[in-house]
Amino acid sequence: DECQWKGPFYFIQGADPQFGLMKAWTHGDTNNGDDEWGEEIKLAEQAVQAINKLNPKPKFFVLCGDLVHGMPGTQWRKNQEQDLKKVLKNTDQDIPLVFVSGNHDVGNTPTRETINDYCKNWGDDYFSFWVGGVFFLVLNSQFYFDSSKCPELKQAQDLWLDEQLAVAEKQKCKHIIVFQHIPLFLKKPDEDHDYFNIDKSVRQEIMEKFHKAGVKAVFSGHYHRNAGGSYKGLEMVVSSAIGCQLGEDTHGLRVVAVTEEKVIHKYYSLNELSSQGIGKELLDVLAKQ
Repeated sequence: DECQWKGPFYFIQGADPQFGLMKAWTHGDTNNGDDEWGEEIKLAEQAVQAINKLNPKPKFFVLCGDLVHGMPGTQWRKNQEQDLKKVLKNTDQDIPLVFVSGNHDVGNTPTRETINDYCKNWGDDYFSFWVGGVFFLVLNSQFYFDSSKCPELKQAQDLWLDEQLAVAEKQKCKHIIVFQHIPLFLKKPDEDHDYFNIDKSVRQEIMEKFHKAGVKAVFSGHYHRNAGGSYKGLEMVVSSAIGCQLGEDTHGLRVVAVTEEKVIHKYYSLNELSSQGIGKELLDVLAKQ
């Protein structure tokens, strides 16, 4: 049923609640300084409350990775995960949650064990779903960053992705939208590789694959700032964090409206979304059913 287009809708994208980073960052100890996350709990609660108040309701709420700061096997990780789940349990039951794995969730160099642990806790590390004629793909971008300890898992995702893109083509979906944690690029498709984007050779291959398949947009987090650009009509959208900000942006969420022709989005601060809800321009787009 969800393979059919039924008119415009919207969803909410958040990224990097990353329980524990704010104190670690302030103290300059990002490896061990994450023993407090009260600030992040408040921000995540504010995000959930803001989403619950929205009318009409969003089709889903996707969190694009780095759910907590504690890396696999570190001291505070379990508690951070439990506290995040406690907050997210209050999300309106009619708004499904979609989780994307980040580098802090599966490790910078993931292993079969760290990925299994993530899947037990949060669900599959890659999967697809349909909403109203639009095909969504969730990817584990850590495979593109460093799959040296689990090459067979990366290969499995690559094969699966090709199959999924073939399905999308056959089904004549309205749009294909991808979610992953690490952006392909931050501003320009040919920018140099660093911690916050995907290696150039890997990036080029993925961008070309997405372009050929007609992928409309890739939404990601990881950068803790808003950024983005485009490659041959493929839009790269980088959203800042619900949690710790590393630039000038505010703690916030992105509202993404999907129409028959395009994907329109706007980043709102949590305060703005809480007090005013979605702006008139996006509501007008959704009303044109």
